[in-house]
Amino acid sequence: MLSLVDVSYHPPATPQPVLQRVSFGLPSQSLSLIVGVSGAGKTTLLELIAGLATPTQGKILWREQPLQAPDLQELAGLVFQFPERHFCGLTLLEELRLGHPELTLEQVQQVLTTVHLRDVPLHQPPHYLSGGQQRRLALAVQLIRQPYLLLLDEPLAGLDWSMRRQVMQLLQELKRTWALLVVSHDTCELSAMADQVWCLEGGRLRGLTG
Repeated sequence: MLSLVDVSYHPPATPQPVLQRVSFGLPSQSLSLIVGVSGAGKTTLLELIAGLATPTQGKILWREQPLQAPDLQELAGLVFQFPERHFCGLTLLEELRLGHPELTLEQVQQVLTTVHLRDVPLHQPPHYLSGGQQRRLALAVQLIRQPYLLLLDEPLAGLDWSMRRQVMQLLQELKRTWALLVVSHDTCELSAMADQVWCLEGGRLRGLTG
């Protein structure tokens, strides 16, 4: 299990800590949800877990062993709120093979099947996809890396009801295999499928469910 123990983050440029003594654990095969208003520090928390930033104090543990940023980058896969800003490949196939040129077409089709994109042509540019499809492609990019943990920043933001339902169905399926941590400003839909829910407010985390 991945655990955070008294993690705080206080950038020099800010008068107050963004995160204060945050502690929680993320069991395998579960979906954990953190809710909070914009600016609460949700994205910063994901970046710490993904190894893109370093806590000011506290520890991030994997099986009770402390981890450094390079370890976390191997362990966690982060899907940003606007994944289309991070696509670099000219086609779906290029995007999926970035950093993984050895991927066979069979492996590519397998991961696209997992995220319900198998019917999309491999020569399709990522930016031609719908919002929901772009979220699923971003998930596929991370699944290829085989992380322990999937981190999702506002996965339903900006999607219509049909696309939201498709993404929620996919998250429900993914949590059978992976540990998922989702951050969102909206509790309504995601809390129903979450195994544990917290609220992040004023840099502090409090549990909403056991």
